[in-house]
Amino acid sequence: MSSTSIDVFAKARGHERAEQLRAAREADVLPYFRTLEGPARPVVEMEGAERIMLGSNNYLGLTGDERVMQGARDALETYGTGLTGSRLLNGTIPLHLELEREIAEWMGAEDAIVFTTGHQANVGTLGTILAPGDTVVADSGDHASILDGCLLSRAKLRPFRHNRLDKLERMLERAVDDGGGVLIVVDGVFSMEGDLAPLVQIAELAERFGARVMVDEAHGAGVLGARGAGSAELLGVEERVDLRMGTFSKSLASCGGFVAGPADVIEYLRIQSRAFLFTAAGVPAAVGAALAALRVIRSPDGPPLLAGVLDNARYLRDGLEERGFAVVSAQPLPSGGDVVTPIVPVLVGDDWKAVLLWRALYDAGVFVNTALHPAVPPSGAMLRTSVMATHDVPTLDRALEAFSSVKAKFEAEHGPLPGPGTH
Repeated sequence: MSSTSIDVFAKARGHERAEQLRAAREADVLPYFRTLEGPARPVVEMEGAERIMLGSNNYLGLTGDERVMQGARDALETYGTGLTGSRLLNGTIPLHLELEREIAEWMGAEDAIVFTTGHQANVGTLGTILAPGDTVVADSGDHASILDGCLLSRAKLRPFRHNRLDKLERMLERAVDDGGGVLIVVDGVFSMEGDLAPLVQIAELAERFGARVMVDEAHGAGVLGARGAGSAELLGVEERVDLRMGTFSKSLASCGGFVAGPADVIEYLRIQSRAFLFTAAGVPAAVGAALAALRVIRSPDGPPLLAGVLDNARYLRDGLEERGFAVVSAQPLPSGGDVVTPIVPVLVGDDWKAVLLWRALYDAGVFVNTALHPAVPPSGAMLRTSVMATHDVPTLDRALEAFSSVKAKFEAEHGPLPGPGTH
């Protein structure tokens, strides 16, 4: 009997990050897989200490809202802990249908479909709508789940440099000769950079070249726009965007995902999307929580929360800049004025500096996220901070003072950090 000399597990032992991970663990500066020991609120218990949470996507703070928790409890009591089957078979409950109907109304769409996770929403939609012979044009900063869906579809992938409209136009020109349908897919708010996609210009290019547009509103829905419907609402292009995806794991304080769009396309996904058909429906508590959170957003209590998270984002951004950090600029709006999204990245540059700065902040009682290469370009390491509507000014001031004190000591030991205007 012949045997292969190649061990498929070898890559797990000799990958390029193995040595760096070992060194980071030995120095106890690994910023990932830290343990949360209580609710995801503005101040959390994490590994035995109280820390200000500036690393959560709980943008409206609704994970601690009594109405949302009651929605989860009611669903648990009515439907049990799990549905043990796919939506196609035994996994659909009335809460799914109510949630899909209310999401469609919220998004101003004909219909909506709910997936078990946000990742599945992108993979299941792109892997179904696109096919070999089609072309998908995607921003290089798009979420990994978008790339996964594009690869699954086997459509021709034409990426363009992040938010570069000239590069997008060039890809669309090339796509004309590919022979199939063309879909442009972008994040509305980019998850690392916190910046907006230029959706007005993207819509214009799509119309010129006969392409469809899909926007991932994971970090825009429940944050931007008068209704909180996302970047497409904020930028006034809802009628010019064909599909809008979102998640429940950010502002909707739960877990799951959705896609909203034309009724015939949504129905096609219901009967063709493998990621929808061949996975168990989300647990009832998650569906009940998401529905309750959506109703809070659409109630009179929603607008103050939407305003609060954006006010806090601007306060944090301005405070970090005043203290000498390189932060993203406010995003100009076509209608005038500007906006700061709840994602406020702090540029550090070097991977090890970013990890060491993360640890210093962690020890000072502030938790932030760390983005290293290849999640960001080489020499583009950053600390990703984010705020909630439920952060109060004194808490943000405490965090800013921690940044100040850490910066002074850090630069004395490790050299200067990038300053304002570097981003």
